[in-house]
Formats: sequence, C-alpha cells, structure tokens
Amino acid sequence: MTFRTKRVYLPPEAGDGQRVLVDRLWPRGLSKDAARVDLWLKDIAPSTELRRWFDHDPERWEAFQTRYGEELESPERVEAFRTLREAGAGQAGVTLLFGARDEQHNHAVMLCRLLRG
Repeated sequence: MTFRTKRVYLPPEAGDGQRVLVDRLWPRGLSKDAARVDLWLKDIAPSTELRRWFDHDPERWEAFQTRYGEELESPERVEAFRTLREAGAGQAGVTLLFGARDEQHNHAVMLCRLLRG
C-alpha cells in the first residue's frame, strides 16, 4: 500500500486513493464537498499545545518530531494510527491530507514516514 501527503486545498485526483484528513481542525474556507475527504482522523493530529508551539517553524522541526512521536504513544493516538493504517486496506493508496502551507515541515509528513516504516 502506498502512502502519500497532499495539501487538502489541492484538487482531488483519481490517484489519491483513500483521502484521509489528519488535521484536528477543518481547513478554513473549504467545503466538505470540495475536500472530498473519505475519513477525518482528528485524534491523530498533534495536540493544540504542540501545534501552537511548533507554529510550522522549520527551526523547531526536529524537536517537534520528538514531541509528536511521544504524543503518538498515547492510547487514543495509537488507535487512530491503527485506523489510519487499516484505512488503506484494499485501496491502491492513501493520501494524508493536511492544511499547512509548509509541505515539508508538518505532522502529515512524519505520519507518512512512519506508515511507510
């Protein structure tokens, strides 16, 4: 199974496979019809405190990954991670959707790397 990341604001494509939003908050200005999200896993997203601290600052990326990795060990996030892994069963692929402008320093990138594992 293939996992990839994509900004939720980009148009859906046939090759996206299962489209999973991994943000805690719904993306601003985007209707549910336009997003065409198959699954919204709020519980896999970083905590509000961690998200605010990180603020997509590339200088905090290494520390963010460590802290988010620790958060992923909590029971609710372990279950959400399992759900995410199973979301692609029988699918050609899974696209992890995120709202951040920075396409290289965000939690979806880290999740994708872990899923490819």
